[in-house]
Amino acid sequence: MKKSIYFLIGAFVIVLDQITKYLVRANMQPGDRIPVIGNWMSIYYVQNTGTAFSMFSGNRFVTIFLTSVLIICCIVFIVKEGSKKVSLIPVLFTFVAAGGISNMIDRLTLGYVTDMISCGRFAVFNVADIGVTCGCILTMIALVVLYKDEEENGGGKA
Repeated sequence: MKKSIYFLIGAFVIVLDQITKYLVRANMQPGDRIPVIGNWMSIYYVQNTGTAFSMFSGNRFVTIFLTSVLIICCIVFIVKEGSKKVSLIPVLFTFVAAGGISNMIDRLTLGYVTDMISCGRFAVFNVADIGVTCGCILTMIALVVLYKDEEENGGGKA
């Protein structure tokens, strides 16, 4: 059961992301916008050929390479650490890996990543991006808290 939780979390993120992307591509044209919460949040269909914040836009080799390295590192960590017991950090890395895998599916099959969530003037993103971002931010917070707890219990070094 413990290893299957990582698979279930990853599958959930990938399936949810791919369904939302499919619905946008099937019902909208690139550049179409549907307001959700006034001018603050909308569904805005963008075809992103780059990585986060459109970095490396148009350079498919770099985006595929960087995403592959991220996915491999996360999976190696999940397999290594997740085999001991179900714990927070491997679960968070599962969100990062699943988001990377789902966006990689787009890059390999379409040549771009389908983005559709727009909040004000912030970047346009998708469900996979939410998984990657939340997984990374929560991992950093968890590591700070775990490291702090370790220092308070005498396990940390000065």
